[in-house]
Amino acid sequence: MTDMDKMNDMPSAGPRPRHLTRQVRIGRVRVGGGAPVVVQSMTNTDTADVLGTAMQVAELARAGSELVRITVNNDDAARAVPHIRDRLLALNMDVPLVGDFHYNGHTLLTKYPACAEALAKLRINPGNVGAGSKRDPQFAEIVEIACKYDKPVRIGVNWGSLDQSVLARIMDANARLAEPRDAGAVMREALVVSALESAAKAEEYGLQGDRIILSAKVSSVQDLIAVYRDLAQRCDYSLHLGLTEAGMGSKGIVASTAALAVLLQEGIGDTIRISLTPEPGGSRTQEVVVAQEILQTMGLRAFTPMVTACPGCGRTTSTYFQELASGIQDYVRAQMPVWREQYDGVENMTLAVMGCIVNGPGESKHANIGISLPGTGETPAAPVFVDGVKTVTLRGDNIGAEFKAIVDDYVATKYVKKAG
Repeated sequence: MTDMDKMNDMPSAGPRPRHLTRQVRIGRVRVGGGAPVVVQSMTNTDTADVLGTAMQVAELARAGSELVRITVNNDDAARAVPHIRDRLLALNMDVPLVGDFHYNGHTLLTKYPACAEALAKLRINPGNVGAGSKRDPQFAEIVEIACKYDKPVRIGVNWGSLDQSVLARIMDANARLAEPRDAGAVMREALVVSALESAAKAEEYGLQGDRIILSAKVSSVQDLIAVYRDLAQRCDYSLHLGLTEAGMGSKGIVASTAALAVLLQEGIGDTIRISLTPEPGGSRTQEVVVAQEILQTMGLRAFTPMVTACPGCGRTTSTYFQELASGIQDYVRAQMPVWREQYDGVENMTLAVMGCIVNGPGESKHANIGISLPGTGETPAAPVFVDGVKTVTLRGDNIGAEFKAIVDDYVATKYVKKAG
């Protein structure tokens, strides 16, 4: 067998085919059933603040969030929801709104039917929809409202608010085993059972299976992977992925990527949310960018041109290549709303900003547009490659602006203009 034959026999390095789930329609968005993985996010404003919430929803939508969840926790919030929807429509923002309900969802949805009508999806937690004898009637009430207004429902189980009756039942059954499982396995089983039993009850109450999305969130990476693998084997509902609390900064990004990348690679997951804690004063949109970049770097979707840049070493004592790489990434992300309206396929464009001659020309040739900046002691010249061919050498103090102009010209000449 030749080396090429051996390579052809190797399994594909790409993600596995999507786990086959029922497709759920949420406004204009399709989740599951082979549709692209959907990015969603959540506001952190007081929902009663109509203007503030509408502005943050719009900001998240412009950043690329395809669904936005808002808290509906009291009368003022419920009254505000249709007004938030109207503000968004006035801004030509048709992003579907998801209402997040805990404890009193049945009361608010009954009391404020305009709230139920304005929302595109309801999110409920079976662990706090009601206790004891109140649980099933209150759960049924929410499901009946969802059916009345034709709204899909995410049944979101959370290990921090797990239905204690389900957990106690699973623990009792485990204790009777000849070889009881450890506490972690029992908790994971309780999460899965709670989600599946709640979905079954929702269908009994009249909600169709293609109007149900499940999630079973934890904060531990390994537990999340185990829970969703189990869920994917035991049902065909669409699945929402995300850690309960990812954390701040690099910790939150790394934890979310480590967990979701494994599941997405296995074809599990139909919509994702990256639950980052924002830095003080930081933009809520970071969680949207991280979600997009996870999907794009895995080759599952494309949202905006990605910039390849070298990490730098002793050959690159100048910081100019870092500044140019950062500036170009910010530039193309800022231009994408305009480009997306005007051209087809521009999100697939690749760029490279390299810092010295070692890998610079080679990496630049692999990108649609690449520039190889001079390293320490190298000739002060920056060759630019377009689709693998050197087209120009830039010099002087205006390289950044000239490179952006090359990018603009490439977009205008290489991508098909949309009609109208």
